[in-house]
Amino acid sequence: MTQPRTSQPTIGFIDQYCNQYKSIFPEVRSYEAFKRIIIGIITPSQRKSLSRIAKIVGLEQGQSLHHFITSSPWTSQELKTVRLKLILDWFKGEAIDIIIDETGDPKKGTHTDYVARQYLGRLGKVDNGIVSVNIYGLKDGIVFPLSFEIYKPKQRLQPGDKYQSKPQIAVGLVKELVKLGLKIKRVLADSLYGESSTNLIGALEKLKLQFMVSIRSNHGVWMLKTEKADANRAEVSSACVRTKQSDRINGASLSEFLVMGIPQLVM
Repeated sequence: MTQPRTSQPTIGFIDQYCNQYKSIFPEVRSYEAFKRIIIGIITPSQRKSLSRIAKIVGLEQGQSLHHFITSSPWTSQELKTVRLKLILDWFKGEAIDIIIDETGDPKKGTHTDYVARQYLGRLGKVDNGIVSVNIYGLKDGIVFPLSFEIYKPKQRLQPGDKYQSKPQIAVGLVKELVKLGLKIKRVLADSLYGESSTNLIGALEKLKLQFMVSIRSNHGVWMLKTEKADANRAEVSSACVRTKQSDRINGASLSEFLVMGIPQLVM
């Protein structure tokens, strides 16, 4: 019986890292392509196309890498599961902060699924591109990716797709991480998510997670009776901390708002 050949070595620390994922690749060629793509991703090259990565790792063409992405017998979910397990093992049960944000990348044409004219944060304007909702971990001053999902614009939905807003996608990602056993100290997000009381904020409260989110500068807030604000002279930060604790303000039961920068008042 012919024994399968062993994969070609690359760089020491790359081989050591990728070996933890080896079991999800039934073919040696797939595993080798995986290692080559990892090398291409961490290089300083501004372009990360398959053809460019192929040149970086010394291949004449990128056909084998393209086959790995489109036809090779492995699933992204398997890879994601292994990666998250490795990360959770690193945490050793320690709670961490997570950051919710979206990333928009410009993309010409409409051949790629879910590409549309939409706001791209990288460009700071509406343009043709693809957007993903991402969750990052923050530990010991290190920010690292945890999970993501592509945002699917209504006009580009495929058969079987169900439209979800970005906050709704974020809720699903957070619930997935909690189910896997990730202990979350607090959730950080910008105003897109901070203004989403019926989706993200409500879900975080049900999960009993503390969070710090940005709000728009014209967002109304409750103040204690002992506080006074001059609407024309107060300087209010657009960031706020909202916790799951409740308080009684003016007889109403409300989630406590601690608005950073209030009061910065000229009395």
